[in-house]
Amino acid sequence: MPRNFKEEVVFTAIMAGLMVFVMTAYNVTMAQGFSNGLVLAILSGYPLGLLVAIILDLVVVGPIAKGLAFKYIINEYMRKKTVLIGITISVLMVLGMVTCMSLFGIAVEGQLAGPHVLATYGHTWIFNLIVALPLQLLIVGPIARAVLGKMQAASAKANQPSQTTIEDED
Repeated sequence: MPRNFKEEVVFTAIMAGLMVFVMTAYNVTMAQGFSNGLVLAILSGYPLGLLVAIILDLVVVGPIAKGLAFKYIINEYMRKKTVLIGITISVLMVLGMVTCMSLFGIAVEGQLAGPHVLATYGHTWIFNLIVALPLQLLIVGPIARAVLGKMQAASAKANQPSQTTIEDED
């Protein structure tokens, strides 16, 4: 878990960056199929999707997911196992982000109007959840936590007082 703002920013950048890239590629491929303009369509949709995802993560979904997790789900047993806290928050984050980003995706595609908007949203939501949950739990989450762990270890090492011996002083 990030311990300060700098760690939160790095963790969110890695998490959102990878998740949005893969999910953008997935959604564009699902909509267009494998076509000549696929790579360009993925790259052109990525920046706006990333910006929206980072704002949602930091301002809306992240605080709500963490609040729900610590208030209603995480118990004393889970507090002793940080991996359980991480998995719980990850699942809640995926549920929240899929809910919001699916709406964002159909809005960007101009599919918010019409008689089948709820069916379109439901279809988009379930298909995104099917990919996002394992992607987060098995690939992106472990990568982001590994980078965060290395960052925290380097910070802890840098903050340790140097130990000098009598031999060092001679």
